[in-house]
Amino acid sequence: INKKKMKIKNYKNKRNFFKKIFIKFCRKIGYEIIDQNNLFIPTIEKFANNNLSKPGLSSITIPLGKVKITRKIEDITIIIRSYTSTDIDKSKIMLDQNKKRIFDLPKIEYTLRTINSLINSCHEALKVFNNLKINLIITDDNSTEINLQKIKQALQKAKFATKLININKDEYQNEINKNDEHGKPISDAMISNMRNIYKSINLTKEVANDLVYFVEDDYLHKSEAITEMLFTYEKISSQLGKEIFLCPADYPYLYNKADDAKIFIGNQRHWRTIKETLITFLTSKKMILNYFENFKSMSTLRHHPMEKKLHEIYEKEYCLSPIPSLAMHSTNINSAYGIPPNYEWIKNWEDYKV
Repeated sequence: INKKKMKIKNYKNKRNFFKKIFIKFCRKIGYEIIDQNNLFIPTIEKFANNNLSKPGLSSITIPLGKVKITRKIEDITIIIRSYTSTDIDKSKIMLDQNKKRIFDLPKIEYTLRTINSLINSCHEALKVFNNLKINLIITDDNSTEINLQKIKQALQKAKFATKLININKDEYQNEINKNDEHGKPISDAMISNMRNIYKSINLTKEVANDLVYFVEDDYLHKSEAITEMLFTYEKISSQLGKEIFLCPADYPYLYNKADDAKIFIGNQRHWRTIKETLITFLTSKKMILNYFENFKSMSTLRHHPMEKKLHEIYEKEYCLSPIPSLAMHSTNINSAYGIPPNYEWIKNWEDYKV
């Protein structure tokens, strides 16, 4: 019996030895192997349900395999466009609409929760993208000093570079048309919004190095949002061999009509092609410079819809939206461009309470 046990032990030792050699060999040549008994991947020492992708190196999806990353990301500039009205009642009303936002609170509440959610999501991304450089900028137009102090206080939680820029009311006054594309006058609130968009687009030339994420100040992000967008941008851009656009929101309007869409696998989300977004999207500085005239036109002349010049770009370039959503647009409960379907929006709101 002892001799039999010794033979079994020696066999296991030999098997483990050859197994280790085989694992090292697979790791060296870039192959991954998986133990189907427990779904453990010894080459990267993770289980199949973990995040298997490596920033700048590879994207792994079970059972689709590995995508080599040729489009590496090391830098992202996030620009939040902030506008909080001085009038408490009016600050609850959406831009150019006589509708109140979900939860019926002053605009500053949504702005602060947006900042909190993005800072948290960036901190999560830094746990994976160790060498990622993040620069978060807030361009603010017409907020009170009290609200500006609240915004500054919220930024202090960030473990990366942040900056608050106050926009002068006189900036771009000669460039922004006071009438829309039909010759009708536009509101001061809309002019402020366009001024802020133009400011953020122009900032791209000065401060951005690679990716730029433009965000309205009423989008609450899930903790995994930035991580998923970075991994997805690297993967799909590498597959397509070109720069792309990503929108973090799965808008309700996308389900109002049966449009054709291409489906991609991101890191831990499905992503589909879309032809319309609001002015919250992620892309590269290269894309902004390539289509700068479109962005300038969108910022200086009120089109209908406002994003018309942006949508023209999507006719030529890929724009993708996640399923399920990575962010909640805090608009009116009935808005087609607001709360994503099948989304934990109450939890998302409570998670980033000020």
